[in-house]
Amino acid sequence: MTNLVWPDKIPLPTVDGYQISPTEGVIRTDMEAGAARARRRFTQTPAKVAVRWNLRPLTYAIFEAWFKHEAKEGAEWFDIELLGGIGMATHQARFTKAYQAKLVRKNQWEVTGELEIRNRPTLTQGALGILLDSELEDLQRSADNFDILVNQHLPTENW
Repeated sequence: MTNLVWPDKIPLPTVDGYQISPTEGVIRTDMEAGAARARRRFTQTPAKVAVRWNLRPLTYAIFEAWFKHEAKEGAEWFDIELLGGIGMATHQARFTKAYQAKLVRKNQWEVTGELEIRNRPTLTQGALGILLDSELEDLQRSADNFDILVNQHLPTENW
């Protein structure tokens, strides 16, 4: 496990352009006769995540230096909070290639890249069983109400 952590001085990726692409986790072998044979390649299927940041010049300078010195040009794994099916969760990630940066305004850089993540957090098998046996509309309504309570009505400071 890695000790390198995404710096809190650099914001998390935006949702604009955010995309998760799981790696093919199954190998299929066509048979001479009959159905193809399929088997799992991994027990923990890696995934690629397209990410984008909108950074002010000083934050971009920090990003560039962190990528070069700490992430070793993208070779090092690091912990970062990313959005997935279960919400925000810590993922182990590394860059698949160098990022791209485009100056979009005098004081704003648009940085795009691709992360490879491993051990993607998902529901446990037990939680999946409970949800499959539940009324999803009721659960979703409760989750939406809880989100509104936490993110719109509760105070955010001094917690």
